[in-house]
Amino acid sequence: MTNQEKYEKAFTGTFDVDSNELAELKYQDIDEWDSVGHMALMAALEETFDIMLDTDDIIDFSSFQKGKEILKKYHVDF
Repeated sequence: MTNQEKYEKAFTGTFDVDSNELAELKYQDIDEWDSVGHMALMAALEETFDIMLDTDDIIDFSSFQKGKEILKKYHVDF
């Protein structure tokens, strides 16, 4: 499984959305991506990629696209 597929799976598994909805998805665009859902997503990503996200990165993680930029700092390439 590629990193892109793992990344998408973290979102689709956490928020129960179709992968075709992900490209434009932003924090609080859907009911599931509230503060609790955000922390569930962060936990899923940390487990998936075996990383520990900085608090600032967790706060800045505001969209599907922004998340990819942030994960690159942790050597997760897409």
